[in-house]
Amino acid sequence: MENKAGSAVKPSEMELVKQLEYIRMIREKNDAFEMANGRKKKFYSLALGCQMNAHDSEKLEGMLTEMGFEATDVEKEADFIIYNTCCVRENAELKVYGKLGWLKHYKEVKNPDAIIALCGCMMQQETVLQTLRQKYRHVDIVFGTFNLYKLPELVATRMESDRTVYDIWQEHQEVVEDLPIIRHFPYKASVNIMFGCNNFCSYCIVPYVRGRERSRRPEEILAEAKRLVAEGYKEITLLGQNVNSYGKDLGLGVDFADLLAEIAQLDGDFLIRFMTSHPRDASKKLFDTMAKFPKIAKQLHLPFQSGSSRVLKAMNRHYDREQYLELVRYAKSVMPELVLTSDVIVGFPGETAEEFEETMTLIEEVRYDSLFTFIFSPRIGTPAAKMEDPTPKAEKNERFDRLCALQNRISEEIHETYVGKTFRCLVDGVDKDHLTARTEGGRLVRFMGCESLIGTYQNIKITGSTTWSLTGALECAN
Repeated sequence: MENKAGSAVKPSEMELVKQLEYIRMIREKNDAFEMANGRKKKFYSLALGCQMNAHDSEKLEGMLTEMGFEATDVEKEADFIIYNTCCVRENAELKVYGKLGWLKHYKEVKNPDAIIALCGCMMQQETVLQTLRQKYRHVDIVFGTFNLYKLPELVATRMESDRTVYDIWQEHQEVVEDLPIIRHFPYKASVNIMFGCNNFCSYCIVPYVRGRERSRRPEEILAEAKRLVAEGYKEITLLGQNVNSYGKDLGLGVDFADLLAEIAQLDGDFLIRFMTSHPRDASKKLFDTMAKFPKIAKQLHLPFQSGSSRVLKAMNRHYDREQYLELVRYAKSVMPELVLTSDVIVGFPGETAEEFEETMTLIEEVRYDSLFTFIFSPRIGTPAAKMEDPTPKAEKNERFDRLCALQNRISEEIHETYVGKTFRCLVDGVDKDHLTARTEGGRLVRFMGCESLIGTYQNIKITGSTTWSLTGALECAN
């Protein structure tokens, strides 16, 4: 690695060189296996949870490919299996444990040489590690969220021993960039702008497993965005647990709105999206910036979680109902075309029937395009898990069903207003005999067309609507 005279090599650069050497060593072994057996070793990768995890898995898959493994979608034919886990919801954890039970049989009967790796948020919890050590000793590699870049070293270590390799860090050390990556789509890409979270919502495990907020330097993000645009990517999604906090830890006087504006002024035909946006740090400056630049999608995911100010305080959300509504009113005033989505939790400990009705009236007032809805799930290690929760499960389920019915009606009504209008959409895939595309606001559109259109912007006239999606017809090529 070249360095200017007199300049010091950064620890992250030294770590990059180290991991690339491990990649080379493993590649030699895998190439020898291919020569002897007439096939490549295969890997299967599964990412659970958020877009951050999906993007992390792109990096893991890139490294595995450079090590000489070949990707497969069939778990039963894999020599290397890696699950990038999530612990935000209980169901995600149960899914992992269910798969580990099957994998024990797979290793004993089908492929004794298979390597099983677990990483991600689940692995940062001591209770999970204890369970793995006691019940799932067939797992070969276990690492967390802070050291994903060490995968080559961990694989090499496991290849040289018969013991499970545990490498769990309790805090961030170095951010190692420029490792191999395989983007899941050739026309849209995610870019990490920051890691971790400082908010400590009382129900959320993320700050404990992802660590405190750490922002990447703006010049690094801008350089990555430039490369992606030059390579032909049409959508760039900026990722962070709370993108609105970007830059606070850098001391450079650059905030998230400033970063957005810089990227939006790059040459090229592309669209910028971002998630997730916490209301605590959302600002009029951010919404003004979104309104000003055409390359910033008029789409905002702004989780409100509850319509009750008392419940919001118990959640440690740092805003109340009226403050949230004021943000929404301003955002819609400068962006009348804004597509607004949100998260909501039903049945938070102590939520009364009256407080739930406050959530329902907020939904009626805001009229979200869509909602991500959840029944409260206690996570061990969070304050909310210790709160008294007298509301019966049946009542929570009834509230959940009522809320979903309300939002489905609103979504359907909003979608009906799209019919007859034409939108510039990015064609992104195939669904049975239709192509799929996304409007600037992220709405799903199905239409008839040639697969050669995938990865291009097209003008599509909306001809029909449902609760969940739109149908349309190709109007003209761009």
